[in-house]
Amino acid sequence: MNGNFANPHYRRATRRRDFFTRVGSGLAGIALAHMLQEDGLAAASAADPMAPKKPHHPATAKSIIWLFMEGGPSHVDLFDPKPKLQELAGQPLPESMRPKFTAMPGTSKNGLMPSKRTFQQYGQSGIWVSDWYPKIAEHVDDMTVFRSCWTDGINHLGGVTEMNTGSILGGRPSLGAWVNYGLGSANRNLPSFVVMLDDKDPIGGTKEWGAGFLPATYQGMQFRQGDTPLLHLKPPNGMTDAEQRNELGLLKRLNEIWGEDKRDDTELDARIRSYELAYKMQSAAPEVVDLSQESDATKKLYGMDEEETRAYGQNCLLARRLIERGVRFVELYCGSGSGWDAHENVETNHSKWCRASDKPIAGLLTDLKARGLLKETLVVWGGEFGRTPFNERGLGRDHNPWGFTIWMAGGGVKGGQYIGSTDELGMYATERRSHVNDIHATMLWALGLDHLGVTYMHNGRAERPTVVAGEVIKGVFA
Repeated sequence: MNGNFANPHYRRATRRRDFFTRVGSGLAGIALAHMLQEDGLAAASAADPMAPKKPHHPATAKSIIWLFMEGGPSHVDLFDPKPKLQELAGQPLPESMRPKFTAMPGTSKNGLMPSKRTFQQYGQSGIWVSDWYPKIAEHVDDMTVFRSCWTDGINHLGGVTEMNTGSILGGRPSLGAWVNYGLGSANRNLPSFVVMLDDKDPIGGTKEWGAGFLPATYQGMQFRQGDTPLLHLKPPNGMTDAEQRNELGLLKRLNEIWGEDKRDDTELDARIRSYELAYKMQSAAPEVVDLSQESDATKKLYGMDEEETRAYGQNCLLARRLIERGVRFVELYCGSGSGWDAHENVETNHSKWCRASDKPIAGLLTDLKARGLLKETLVVWGGEFGRTPFNERGLGRDHNPWGFTIWMAGGGVKGGQYIGSTDELGMYATERRSHVNDIHATMLWALGLDHLGVTYMHNGRAERPTVVAGEVIKGVFA
């Protein structure tokens, strides 16, 4: 082979003098562009896809904290009590209620299973909450509780994917990525979309916070669990700021040279920008993740003094610190890896995860409200689906995508109200049904985005966050 390719996969080598001339001019251009942007003489949006963008309408919230209970929390044991379920305990699920397109083992053998939880009405609004969530229950007057949600995903992969991307099919952008695309970043030194886990990797992995067909720069950034959420925040010993700046400039120019014939490679562009963000984060991120700055009383409020609540409490506290510094979208998985999946024994399973999340979430709501942040932060709680009212295996419950509960608080939400309901057994959403696409449209609306106006051309089609459906749920905002 003579090396003369018609369509080379790499650029042929140039003369040494030509190489350094191009790299040198590139570094000068980087420095000039940076100075111009600092002085406001260049359009930041032209150079930076994460530059702030104007919302479509006045926002009710500046940021979202999404408390994602992966695995499917049981609405009939948490927020949606069903006296009829207690009355018909052990009887078969009525034939008229049985879905025709999926097997539901145990419906005839074990029959309907009543909840073993004790429900009580809380607050001035009288919203029902079970004894699994006594601390969260103290905040019901700040919540809108949606008891008629439904989804298309009957298994965890489809359910988690749809709840994050609007479709059970993989490959679409996550909601946080759409927020980045629609609004850009509200800060200069931190990612705008952060994801935190508390256990294993979630079903579907990193695609649940990926950018899909959007440019890769809009994807979320995962923070690690433990004392070092981000690695390598400090430059090597002995390296000066000027040396590191020059090194990053050279690396950027080399990537640009290599990518001159790869204009559509958004992964390369995202990589280049990630180096820049990492450089900026060296000054901002260590302070953000340093929870030693928080008082012992605050850490105790979040449950960080107890083994069962420490992991999620730390994530909730870190979420508050992030949104204080302009991070728009923070997603906190509880039970990541389908921890809430209670097929065998709902009592044992949910006791663990409710214990892990009750105090941290209540602490988050208390702290946000005390700091005046709840009114500008939309807090969303829920999983990928709910659970069935019958005894599936042993003392467990099956997946229920046909009717389940989520709640929202803060961010302009009208507190102390229900929207929608399920039937008398908690099997199906009946009144004012809210699909995942409606939930996403409502979350975007709080940030000032009309889901119909957030579009991106992909394969000749104007794509949007809610695919081809969705509408803002009426009556949510005060």
